[in-house]
Amino acid sequence: MPTVRTRASVLLPNPFASLTSLALLGVLGACAPGSLPAAEPSNANETRAETMPEPPAAAFAADVPLPEHAEDVVDYTLQAKLEPAAHTVHGTGSIRWRNASDVAQSEIFLHLYLNAFKNEKSVFLREPVSRGARGSVRPADWGYIDVRRLTLREGPDGPAELWPQAELHRPGDEDETDVRVPLPRAVEPGEAITLDVVFDEKLPTVVERTGYYGSFHMVGQWFPKIARLEKDGTWAHFPFHHLAEFYADFGTYDVTIDVPEAFLIGATGPAVDTHLEGGRRIEHHVQTDIHDFAWTAWDRFETMHANVDGVEVTMLYPPDLGHMAERELDTVRFAIPYFGERYGRYPYPLLTVVHPPEGAEEAGGMEYPTLITSGGRWYLPRGVFTAELVTVHEFGHQYFYGLLASNELDWPFLDEGLNSFAEEDTLGAWLGPGSAGNISGLTVNDAAIHAVAGNLGAQDEPVAQPAYAFASGERYGELVYSRTATIIETLRRAYGDESVRKAMGLYARRWRFRHPGPDDLIACFAEAVGREAASNLRMALFDKGWVDYLVSDISSHKKSVAAGVYDREGRRETVATGPANDESYEGWALVTRHGTLMLPVDVDLVLENGEKRRVHWDGRGDDVRLPYEGHQPLRAAVVDPDNRVLLDQDRTNNHAASRDSRAPTRTLERTTFWTELLLQLLSP
Repeated sequence: MPTVRTRASVLLPNPFASLTSLALLGVLGACAPGSLPAAEPSNANETRAETMPEPPAAAFAADVPLPEHAEDVVDYTLQAKLEPAAHTVHGTGSIRWRNASDVAQSEIFLHLYLNAFKNEKSVFLREPVSRGARGSVRPADWGYIDVRRLTLREGPDGPAELWPQAELHRPGDEDETDVRVPLPRAVEPGEAITLDVVFDEKLPTVVERTGYYGSFHMVGQWFPKIARLEKDGTWAHFPFHHLAEFYADFGTYDVTIDVPEAFLIGATGPAVDTHLEGGRRIEHHVQTDIHDFAWTAWDRFETMHANVDGVEVTMLYPPDLGHMAERELDTVRFAIPYFGERYGRYPYPLLTVVHPPEGAEEAGGMEYPTLITSGGRWYLPRGVFTAELVTVHEFGHQYFYGLLASNELDWPFLDEGLNSFAEEDTLGAWLGPGSAGNISGLTVNDAAIHAVAGNLGAQDEPVAQPAYAFASGERYGELVYSRTATIIETLRRAYGDESVRKAMGLYARRWRFRHPGPDDLIACFAEAVGREAASNLRMALFDKGWVDYLVSDISSHKKSVAAGVYDREGRRETVATGPANDESYEGWALVTRHGTLMLPVDVDLVLENGEKRRVHWDGRGDDVRLPYEGHQPLRAAVVDPDNRVLLDQDRTNNHAASRDSRAPTRTLERTTFWTELLLQLLSP
């Protein structure tokens, strides 16, 4: 995975980096992520080493009531005037903020994220990930936000000007994205105040979610934004980090946007009024139950419209890219009802999808409430589903960023990781085994891509840690995006689609508008899937949990009357019984589990004639000896034949032939072939 520089082109996996990657992913991705692979037929006398415990009964996720509205904490009423030639925005307005904590507050914190691109003194530009060996994200033209006035209406003696007392820098730092503003009096719990604000800003060349390219303007993180105050009275404030994203309270955004008449606008929320005045286009947008607002303006946008499941969808795209807009619209047509079924209905009346022009790719692959930016090279063949993948991923953020609103700085996996699982699940349900690509019959699925990437850094760092703590952008992408998706997909394959679907649906519905944390996710898995699955989930996320299943040894010989196969407690175990004649055989396969995760797994015992006997192991303990009796010699064993445990660190040791085997069986031939091919592909 390349250095993390942009969200669309790098953080999201690119399955088409090389033909080697395609072949590798095709090998690992034989099973479509949209449905569990079917077990191959087994003998009627199949037995299980252990009976897998049934998950506890759980309410079907669709029965969980959805809250209609979020708690309204902060409301923004803003006016923004764009001067595209100068790439500036003049802003005025008011912010009504309510102390929703249990503690009186004598200060507030503001995020001025555009200052991340002001100079090289910002945290964003100083972080090593921003200045990696493959290039810096330093904008060609700087940007900034300059607050001119911040006035508290309810001062002790009338309106009080606050900005002269604002602390623009953190102690010992010159970053200006995290600002402390002392208040002239304490704001009691439950009390609301109103701040009047005037600000000017210069947009940078497109970089990291915002900026301009020619006359195209993507205006994100553009206004003074109040940090989130937790219930206990602590502020969740932080500078703009390269890998981190955002965390804010819900409220109502009432924003009026003023641009030259020739420009079309795409923005969060519906336009309640649009009119032309003095050669300018003025649009008034209002949306409740959101925690962010972004907009775009360009004088070359073309449009496409559709109603999808009651949602008014608008596509904004460059000239001559109508075919890409059609593909992205088709994606949305599937995604909106599918996500609604899985995670609760989409609650907003509209969705705007923006495809940035060539040269402004840094604006692509980003999410804001009711507004997403897509991407994908126009010249890629139709069978490469990059545009579909990016569109599904960014729409998924309407849930795992927008509606759940978890702390993306502290727990980025709750947004990007869970959304990456939702992405691969949705694409698999829609496009099947070739959910990431289908070129000349070579299919690549999204779950396999994430499995390959997610296992690369599995034991380097924990998944569950703050975004800024990751050693590199590559590591962040591997673990936050791909490892998380692979963890959830493995649990789905190991414990069943229905129970994991219930867990994810329960989490998305129960915690809508409520800012959940990791414990809330794990509790939903314990309730819907079971405590064992929840324990594996926690270990995989927090403790670098890993697993490697292997067939350690296998033996087969003609049955002796006096012989017996016993487990460690001295009990005789029989998997299958053959005819009572001189051609009866017995043997065993020793299956070992390395690592800390204990996941249930199937094992195929392969006989001389190609017949297979499937045995289930609950994965507990370090190993299990699986006995065999039958009328054919036991020639091989294959652990996890259906590729359910995508977290398995080494699949090359998942098979073994018996020591006295004279020739490989058909199953073993196939396994050996794929193993040799994998080793060739992985060789330097």
